[in-house]
Amino acid sequence: MPHPHALIDFADPQQPGATALPLAFGEPDQVLVAHAVDEVAAVLAQVDALSRQGHWCVGYVRYEAAPAFDAALQVHAADGPLVWFGVHAQPLPEVASETLPEPTVAWNAAVARPVFDLNMADIHRAIAAGELYQVNYTAPLQAQFAGSALAYFQALRRAQPRAYSAFIDAGGEQVLSVSPELFFDWNGERILSRPMKGTAARGATPADDAANATQLRNTPKERAENVMIVDLIRNDLSRIAQPHSVKVPRLFHLEALPTVWQMTSDVEATTRPGTTLLDVFTALFPCGSITGAPKVQAMRMIKTLEPEARGVYCGAVGVVRPGGHATFNVAIRTVTVQGDKARCGIGSGITFDAQADGEWAEWRSKRMFLERASQPFELLETLALHDGVLPHVDMHLDRMATAAQHFGTPWDRARALQALHALAATHPQGRYRVRLLLPASGHFQAQAFALAATPQPVCLQLAHAPLADAHGEFVRFKTTRRAHYDAFTPTDPGVFDTVLFNAEGEVTECTRGNLAVLLDGRWVTPPLSCGLLPGIGRAVHLQSGRLTEAVVRVQDLPRAQGLAFINSLRGWLDARLV
Repeated sequence: MPHPHALIDFADPQQPGATALPLAFGEPDQVLVAHAVDEVAAVLAQVDALSRQGHWCVGYVRYEAAPAFDAALQVHAADGPLVWFGVHAQPLPEVASETLPEPTVAWNAAVARPVFDLNMADIHRAIAAGELYQVNYTAPLQAQFAGSALAYFQALRRAQPRAYSAFIDAGGEQVLSVSPELFFDWNGERILSRPMKGTAARGATPADDAANATQLRNTPKERAENVMIVDLIRNDLSRIAQPHSVKVPRLFHLEALPTVWQMTSDVEATTRPGTTLLDVFTALFPCGSITGAPKVQAMRMIKTLEPEARGVYCGAVGVVRPGGHATFNVAIRTVTVQGDKARCGIGSGITFDAQADGEWAEWRSKRMFLERASQPFELLETLALHDGVLPHVDMHLDRMATAAQHFGTPWDRARALQALHALAATHPQGRYRVRLLLPASGHFQAQAFALAATPQPVCLQLAHAPLADAHGEFVRFKTTRRAHYDAFTPTDPGVFDTVLFNAEGEVTECTRGNLAVLLDGRWVTPPLSCGLLPGIGRAVHLQSGRLTEAVVRVQDLPRAQGLAFINSLRGWLDARLV
């Protein structure tokens, strides 16, 4: 079976959650490329004409193509083709399904915090001076890359599902886009744009998550940011729209992505007879959500703030179907690979009331899809097996099912139980530690290891520094990715585990289990909102009433009347802090 040169996996703009275009394409019959600004219009005209003749055209438009549509739009010199499209007679009937090893990609920081703060101050000065209302400020992440770009795209797609995803192998450059933002969907008559402005991190608990969503919807800064861009796109669409046809049928809609909440709004119109694909790009490109408002002034400032070209990032990636129906994303959450180098931009919209700390946190949340995709991991449950019995097995499977839903991993409870019962049947006597693994393929693997009794009390040490990302998804969900825990593994053989705490000085958990603290005559354990794994042993003791939740700060530990290490594997172990 042939390997794809392009993959399109676009969400259905009209039916959220559904996939409209799951397509694969082989080597293109023809390649259309514009390297210079004065070549862009001709290439888009060719794309339009060939699609109306029955061809599929899959490609991208770089951010630096903007001056082709309006000479007043300032950009850096491009770092690659301004426009690239592969032309195909038809999609592939089927694609090679071999599993490719996922590359490990280590991303560097986008920009140093002092530089970020200085640029934020410059933007605030420009807004205060009345030069503009909003600027979308971005910076590139860089990485060394080795392995298959297609495999990395598949990992990115798992990390960012329900997106407008596209993989394009353009020879010297591969584009891996998993953008959640629709630039436009145009069927030749009706056009829909869905700008994405307003971001909040997902919460550590369902209650926190709901609170974050509510705060996003109701925060004046986020609503103002969204409205500014909606107004800009309404104005852009009016250039190609029939009179009075520009509408905003949906405003401030929240979309739950794996690592962030995003606020979107719908802007739609009926285009004038005779409108071409070139006309649409001339009216809309680049999308206002990644420039700011007004567009000309915002792009002028972007060129000053950002020292290099954005590239495909913040451009558009998409497909034009036979007949001319065109769907393009806004190329955010987009990686480009050139040889052994990978690049991905991260940014946010800056308004007058934007705060540097908040925007920095937003950048961190937005790049989490890269962290998830860049290092392969499997979902994990660690269970006890005592004389053929698996205590609390249903609770373990419930927790793994929640993680599978979060990470988009195939889940089959019956197969999980089958793997565990088969293992238990071969270990009818003795005490064992069981590892139940669930990779992205959805195929379970169960392993058993002899478990010796643990002498009590166990010795615990306090971490030397806060856990950097106590609220991250690899803390909230149990997986094989444990580097953040391994950094705190005790080196003294007499120390059993390490007590962790977050940046606010709140105690969270240990690296291999939860923590119970006897304070003021009652046993308490930190709440999930502090940033910790919802352990099964912890849940059992909360249900029994032996434990209650309470925030425990590091300074509270010296007055603790007792400590305990808890997990479902070893139970309740009396502990002392060394």
